[in-house]
Amino acid sequence: MIPVIGFGAGGHAKVVIEILRLATGFEIVGLLDRNVKLRGSDVLGVPVLGDDSFASALAARGVRHAFVGIGGTASTCARRRVFDRVRELGFDVVSAVHPSAVVSPSAVVGAGATIMAGVVVNASAMFGVDVTVNTGAVVEHDCRLGDHVHVATGARLAGGVTVLDGAHVGVGATIRQGMTIGRRSVVGAGAVVVDDVADGVIVVGVPARVLRPVDASDGC
Repeated sequence: MIPVIGFGAGGHAKVVIEILRLATGFEIVGLLDRNVKLRGSDVLGVPVLGDDSFASALAARGVRHAFVGIGGTASTCARRRVFDRVRELGFDVVSAVHPSAVVSPSAVVGAGATIMAGVVVNASAMFGVDVTVNTGAVVEHDCRLGDHVHVATGARLAGGVTVLDGAHVGVGATIRQGMTIGRRSVVGAGAVVVDDVADGVIVVGVPARVLRPVDASDGC
């Protein structure tokens, strides 16, 4: 059994815990979270040990693997920062792939991916690191997803779509084949993208149109 520590103790952590429990070979030893009020509580029976100042003690006990238990609504910046912090602390970030997901053997999935129940990832798709594909989403053949991309529940990416680093594709959105979604851009829930999306914008509607630039105040 590989001991694993989770960074983050919210709703996303619950999903990853259950996926790793369905997989074989992982023992989830605890969670770390900055919220001091959570210390001493548990998430689905996994204890919240404290913040990431506990990481060095865990590493000394032989814990070398971790998962990121933080999701994202629109912005992927918070998750990216935690992912980078986990790596700086020397942990290997594990991928969590639900057993009901269908991932093509020719797909290439980077480190730290979270692929949830009912997902389909088709032939020759390529993911960067820390990609989340949420429940029931479809990523078709030859799609390219950059680092820290989040494809939300029920979204549909047709063949050959490119989603660049840090972008978010919202719940139930549809992206036409061959389109490119720019870095840190957000495709709103239910939007239908039929043209390329520039970097750093929010698009909504059917067909999708630019609503406004993304908020750059988080420094991501």
